[in-house]
Amino acid sequence: MMLTVTASALPWWLVLPFGAWLTAWHMSLQHEVIHGHPTPWSWLNDLIGSAPLSLWLPYERYKRSHLGHHAGLLTDPLDDPESHYVTAECYAAAGPVRRALLHLNTTLLGRLVIGPALGIAGFLLREARALLRGDRAAARDWLLHLPGLALVLGWLLLVCHLSLARFALLFVYPGFALALLRSFAEHRASDAQDHRTAIVENTPLLGLLFLHNNLHVVHHARPGLAWYRIPADYRAGRADYLRRNDGLVYAGYREVARRFLVRPHDRPWQ
Repeated sequence: MMLTVTASALPWWLVLPFGAWLTAWHMSLQHEVIHGHPTPWSWLNDLIGSAPLSLWLPYERYKRSHLGHHAGLLTDPLDDPESHYVTAECYAAAGPVRRALLHLNTTLLGRLVIGPALGIAGFLLREARALLRGDRAAARDWLLHLPGLALVLGWLLLVCHLSLARFALLFVYPGFALALLRSFAEHRASDAQDHRTAIVENTPLLGLLFLHNNLHVVHHARPGLAWYRIPADYRAGRADYLRRNDGLVYAGYREVARRFLVRPHDRPWQ
């Protein structure tokens, strides 16, 4: 809150890292409350997670989408709502510009630079189509989103005198990019579903930002486990988790960057 109050007066290079961190941290919190934390009351958890600090993402839409991700749709390019994979047929049918964007988005650099724009634009386009065809659940979720959005916009514009452009560039866009860093290598396409979920170790700082979802195989094995219990559970069962996911483990995000910064994580054109 204090950062938004002072953001219009501070230099952009000072605001950006803190704005990105806080926005991504809030997205991690939203993920946590979807899975039943920090209270035993779902209505209170939903209230905690529903503040639309990212502006563009209604909490209830994210909740529906994420629970679908856990419901057996993992890395399915046609059905998984959180998958960035595309089929070879879709890639072949795309025009040259879209194909270049799809290709770039399979690299870590591309995911961080253009991934937020593609993700937000794609989400809003799908939502517009759902609303136009009369999807009542989508309409309800957006109606629930609007009061919180009005409060956030009122705070930013009327109290903080912070322009939407500055907030978007220093908070929303880089915060979503940080969230995409976590999700970039947490899954892979595989015929065996247990082999699709990754582990990123050695992340003392980013592990805190991501509420230990970098140990992602634990989260999919025990989605109700509180974030602060994940590291101990992973340490106790590391050998079993590595057998479970066929050894899909990275030594840290430096390894992820070294392997995939400019090289594709997956190749839909093959």
